[in-house]
Amino acid sequence: MARGRGQAPIALRMALAFVAMALLAVGIDLTLAVALGGRDIDAMVHERQADLTETLRTNAAATYNTGRPGWSDVDLKPALALAARSGTNAAVLDDGGRVVASTITNPSKAPDAHRSPITIGNRRIGTLVVRFNGRGLVASAGRLRTSLDRAFVGAAGLAALLALILALFIARRLAIPITRLTEAAQAMSRGDRAVRVGRSPRAPREVNELAEAFDGMADAVARQEKLRRDLVTDTAHELRTPVAVLQANCEALLDGVVPHSVEQTASLHEEVLRLAGLVDDLQSLASADAASLALHTVPCDLAVLADVALDALSASFAAADLTVTRQFHPAVVDGDPVRLHQVITNVLTNAQKFTPAGGRVDVALSSAGGVVSLRIADTGIGIPAADRDQIFERFWRGRNSDKASGTGIGLAIVAQLVRAHRGAVMVDSEVGVGTTVTLEFPAAAARTA
Repeated sequence: MARGRGQAPIALRMALAFVAMALLAVGIDLTLAVALGGRDIDAMVHERQADLTETLRTNAAATYNTGRPGWSDVDLKPALALAARSGTNAAVLDDGGRVVASTITNPSKAPDAHRSPITIGNRRIGTLVVRFNGRGLVASAGRLRTSLDRAFVGAAGLAALLALILALFIARRLAIPITRLTEAAQAMSRGDRAVRVGRSPRAPREVNELAEAFDGMADAVARQEKLRRDLVTDTAHELRTPVAVLQANCEALLDGVVPHSVEQTASLHEEVLRLAGLVDDLQSLASADAASLALHTVPCDLAVLADVALDALSASFAAADLTVTRQFHPAVVDGDPVRLHQVITNVLTNAQKFTPAGGRVDVALSSAGGVVSLRIADTGIGIPAADRDQIFERFWRGRNSDKASGTGIGLAIVAQLVRAHRGAVMVDSEVGVGTTVTLEFPAAAARTA
């Protein structure tokens, strides 16, 4: 696959993007975990320190009157020594500020010390001075915080490694079919219309759907190119005969080989009409296919339009020895009368072309549920099942096209104009039995937009 200069492969770029997102998420989680974990540890330490302070105050107050009243016979050294082993230095001062017992040097001026009154009832008997050092509980809390930080960092590293492995795996699964799609698109742009992507067994469903859509587009492009080639061939074939006749007759007239006559002029005029008909078909298709197709929509009775179209073609049906039946009742739709007449005429003309002499064409109009249906059924040669999906493609002529002249434009115009009227066209056909074309349009009363 072609890449810009210095640009990494798509799989690597996708993997790095996945890893970057994973690292960002892990980093946020790690920051939150460390912050919240440290806060919880600090809260636990403060709670334990408050409990220890309260215990020392309670013990001091409890021993105050165990012997003689006052602090003279109180022995608080064991309690203070026990507190010191947990990282807490403390001192008890009497109500005059004199030291009763202490593990703090100069407790009255000790920095970072917490002082709380010692009371019995409502009477203050002394002061407890507490100073927490870096040993004992604080040291244990620091070690716990360090262990948690290491655990968090290790988990983050492991998560990043797993994210890298998973990202490479996913990126590879995505990159391979995307690379194939890119290469196929580039091949098509170079003119290779046979390239296809196909499904990838390990690719995600959405990527396979994209590949299938690309292959469908490629098939449609190839089919359109074939239709365009066929158009050139068919148009050349359709033009060759009238042009050759015109050229030969004109040269014969100019050279004096044949005398000028009304019959000769009529023959030339007939060939000119054939050329004009072909040009009209091409122009009609261009008009129907235009995005800015303007319909002059008015309420119109489809039964009247069908009657007019049948009357105009009655001579053609009679010449082809075809029986035509009509079953109409008023059915009003919102549409362009000129375009709807063109649609009906094209379908009827198609039925007349492919129905052998002695056959029948039945035209019926019905309405139900807010939908008007025009049904045109013939007893013609029918359409093979393999051709049925393509009959509305422009310039397409089926395997029975040798049985009737035409450019393959008529039904394409029908499909475009029916869609422009928010309608639908359905075809039911059986080879050797006949074809039924059903045109459906919203009834005027049912239209809301």
